[in-house]
Amino acid sequence: MLLEALGSVMLGIALAWTAATRLPHRLPERRTVFAVGALGALFGAFLTHSAVGPGHAVTTVVGATFIAVVALSLLLRPAGRLRRSAA
Repeated sequence: MLLEALGSVMLGIALAWTAATRLPHRLPERRTVFAVGALGALFGAFLTHSAVGPGHAVTTVVGATFIAVVALSLLLRPAGRLRRSAA
């Protein structure tokens, strides 16, 4: 379980770094992005490990990756101004 958690946190930080370098104009400050990536992956590992049980390390890491990506996507801001029609 410890290796799954550490691997998931490292993967969450890697995902956060990728998001922060590719979309810096659409994300808040880097510390927030890295914290959300790591905590999202850790929560995802806990949730997936609780759901599938011990002995499924690959599934746990895949679930952690999915939850980290979802958490990071919640930080995204719109790219441009929102246009509202008068109609």
